Amino acid sequence: MKKLPLRLAATMAALVFAALAGAAESDLSNPNVIVIYTDDLGYGDVGCFGATDIQTPHIDRMAREGIRFTDFYSASSVCTPSRAALLTGRFAQRMGIVGVFFPESFTGMPTTEYTMAEMLRDQGYATGIVGKWHLGHHHQFLPLQRGFDEYFGIPYSNDMASVVYLAGNEVAEFRVDQTYTTRTYTEKAISFIERHEDGPFFLYLAHNMPHVPIYASPEFQGSSDRGLYGDVIQEIDWSVGEILHTLEQRGLLENTLVVFTSDNGPWEVMRDHGGSPGKLREGKMYTFEGGMRVPTVAMWPAGIKDDGRVEKNLAVMTDWMVTLAEITGATLPDDRDYDGESLLPVFQGTGPRTGRDEFIYYNADDMALHGYRRGDWKIKLPYDGFSGARWKKGVAAHPLLLINLRDDPGETNNLATTHPDKAQAMLAAMNALHANKGPFPEPIPIRSRADNSHFEHLTEQHGEAFWDF
Repeated sequence: MKKLPLRLAATMAALVFAALAGAAESDLSNPNVIVIYTDDLGYGDVGCFGATDIQTPHIDRMAREGIRFTDFYSASSVCTPSRAALLTGRFAQRMGIVGVFFPESFTGMPTTEYTMAEMLRDQGYATGIVGKWHLGHHHQFLPLQRGFDEYFGIPYSNDMASVVYLAGNEVAEFRVDQTYTTRTYTEKAISFIERHEDGPFFLYLAHNMPHVPIYASPEFQGSSDRGLYGDVIQEIDWSVGEILHTLEQRGLLENTLVVFTSDNGPWEVMRDHGGSPGKLREGKMYTFEGGMRVPTVAMWPAGIKDDGRVEKNLAVMTDWMVTLAEITGATLPDDRDYDGESLLPVFQGTGPRTGRDEFIYYNADDMALHGYRRGDWKIKLPYDGFSGARWKKGVAAHPLLLINLRDDPGETNNLATTHPDKAQAMLAAMNALHANKGPFPEPIPIRSRADNSHFEHLTEQHGEAFWDF
């Protein structure tokens, strides 16, 4: 075989290098995307966020090789609104969603919303969801009608009636053994990755755990120092490891953006079956930090500059939609408002997220305005308190709160009386941001109460003893 002339060989090598560089640059704009979404995971339940009695080496690896967000907020302190916000880049209040859907709900996330899956599918991505949906179970609201090519999972929370596995639009299994749910989801997720390794693909892996009731596969039972709850988290961490290992085996890890996060804070009323907010105050269903600030890490070797960075500026769940649009070159509909900002500067190490450094806290149950954060400061409106119930932890009443979150993430030191000017400035800024969002639509009906007037009649006529047959 004859050797090429030196100049010709050099020219060809340069052309090959340029082609490869161009391909790499092009590929970088279309990374594979995996969002791993846990349910009711607390800020204090992951090693890299302070847990010492639960081992999470794979999530910790993501933090070491990517970015750990210390001040990352869910858009809501309960399931359905946070998921709607993640997938649309818009607060759920803009859709009329102010609570969680149930198996008896006839409604779901409005079909006029443009989802992350639709956006990425429009960019040529294969799209799949494995796990919890919780955005409506009637046909028009299910994942295959919302931009996903594939779906396998439980359509609601795993404590609700009629827990089933859906495959696409059909019931695949009526009797679900939740002991193996995390393992089953992991196997389905790996299958999706392997079948779409030519990419690009978007995988939304939405674990039902650690929402109660909690279950762990036999090999994880007794594995942690925090009882069954810790075992559940350690199995989720194993699942993260299996995902990363599959990506490595297939040569996909370099240009895959993997996000690990939670829909809201821990369900503390569940005690040892609920998680820990760590250094934060309260948990699920509250607009204190423990209910809204969630453990979040992101890993993308090709796209995140500098391993192991800690991002202390605030970021929000609605940011992912806007960020992915910028990364992939997608165009978002211009007939609606978005509540996210791009995280690309954070990935590139050029600065904090674009846009204003502020966040507004809305109560999930009635859309009521609860508070506002700007920079290190948070203002929280007075609260009448709640005595407690089996579904919600009791919390005492409090006056107007002004907190410096950098110094006091546990929200224990109220500065409203010692810094009245700051409190007034924060209230004014909160009201301006709230007004800027415009009017919200009427809430979507979640469900209606059953008519039990016949039972009331019989009890009135015959007394409670009537029911003793």
